[in-house]
Amino acid sequence: MAARRFVGTCPVCDGEFRVTKLTCRSCGSTLEGEFEVCAFCRMTPEQREFVEVFLVSRGNIREVERVLGMSYPTVRARLDDVIRTLGYNVQRPAETVDRRAVLEALDRGEITAEEALKRLRGE
Repeated sequence: MAARRFVGTCPVCDGEFRVTKLTCRSCGSTLEGEFEVCAFCRMTPEQREFVEVFLVSRGNIREVERVLGMSYPTVRARLDDVIRTLGYNVQRPAETVDRRAVLEALDRGEITAEEALKRLRGE
């Protein structure tokens, strides 16, 4: 019988699963109780794939973008999601707004005046 991958969260309510029985593949001994799973086991398959690509890319965001075909903001969002799943708070440094780029986009008609104001306010 092929081994199945462990699912760390309940597909019904998204609650955290607990391991209640361990079995030795070699001798068949079993140990029953309630065991916590590691933080990495709580990740979704998509998060595990992202972490694998991130590690193979040695944390190079541009390489992660290329391999997964994602934009920079999407890669950052996925990374933040993984960090939260591992139990850490995500505190992003305040991003500086490129005022000139916002004004040039407004001048070219790519964004509305309302959108330009939001971006300049950091919203």
